[in-house]
Amino acid sequence: MERPAWAPRNIDISVPSVSRIYDYYLGGSHNFEVDREAARKAMEFMPGLPKTMQANRAFMRRAVRFAAHEGITQFLDIGSGIPTFGNVHEVARAAVPQARVVYVDHDPVAVAHSEAVLAGDERTAVVAADLRKPHEILESPPLGQLIDLNRPVALLLVAILHFVEDADDPYEAVAGLRDALAPGSMLILTHASYEGIPLSAERAEGAVDVYRNIRNPLIMRSRDEIARFFEGYDMVEPGLVQMPCWRPESALEDEDPWAFSGFAGVGRTA
Repeated sequence: MERPAWAPRNIDISVPSVSRIYDYYLGGSHNFEVDREAARKAMEFMPGLPKTMQANRAFMRRAVRFAAHEGITQFLDIGSGIPTFGNVHEVARAAVPQARVVYVDHDPVAVAHSEAVLAGDERTAVVAADLRKPHEILESPPLGQLIDLNRPVALLLVAILHFVEDADDPYEAVAGLRDALAPGSMLILTHASYEGIPLSAERAEGAVDVYRNIRNPLIMRSRDEIARFFEGYDMVEPGLVQMPCWRPESALEDEDPWAFSGFAGVGRTA
């Protein structure tokens, strides 16, 4: 397999990456055949996965605009993936030109490409770190230089927590981040679930197996389990809902059924 010029030398391009699979679902070009093959296998069981990912991105944009209009100018996007059109800093700055954004990911491709895209932008930074080690994120020099933790921050955990197994205690990691943020901060979150998928859980399990086989298990939590991530936050209306239902900008009846495959919500600390 020929290595593209944009691919970092230190990554194994024969191993699928969740970030690059996501990029493929969104129609991006920063993925390899091994990623496309894994995506196509998952889509044999859940053919609407691209529609689900598009709904995920659409929610993220609405939530970022909401946070910006509420006066938040600092954004911490953990599990940010590979930059695509309509990324957090672009959406935030359309509402608040002075917005500052720190992107965090542990995928070398996502980090390298983010650094290339954001080169020269003094109000963004990229951190190579893992959500499971929140102290490494909070103590990273780029974050310290750009984000004032004494002022409200919008913390984005979009389509990442379902890749953190219970054994790694994602609830503790989210709580640790919450406790480090100033009052008035927000949590913007999406999470996969069997609830809302327009087919049986048994059928959907085939796609889950694909992620398990590439050593990135997909943890499908219930709505109640997802709601636990918002402990310590006051939910913003309409609460924890299926992604298109959070402050929709178009008629819900026009949405693809696959767009409802997952939950989304925004919480705010007192």
